[in-house]
Amino acid sequence: MPEIHQTKHGVTIAIKVVPNASKDQVAGFLDDRLKIRVSAPPESGKANKAVCTLLALVLDVPNKDVLVIAGHTNPMKTVVVNGISLGAVLRCLNTP
Repeated sequence: MPEIHQTKHGVTIAIKVVPNASKDQVAGFLDDRLKIRVSAPPESGKANKAVCTLLALVLDVPNKDVLVIAGHTNPMKTVVVNGISLGAVLRCLNTP
């Protein structure tokens, strides 16, 4: 079961980030985490920014509404997406 939870203001998502990938993409689930590949390197917050930009695009929310809240320097991260429901996230990610 994916680690995606409704919060008071939005949804938290546990992710695994693969930096320096050939392209930016949501690559499905790896165990209980959403696997995200980004072409940005893991330096100076570039990969974190790319993750937020990609998730905002996939979930159709403004970039400012996607934030890394845990794991800033780790490939295992938690992001929060404000202003969206759990159902909308699951639909956008094609999750049962």
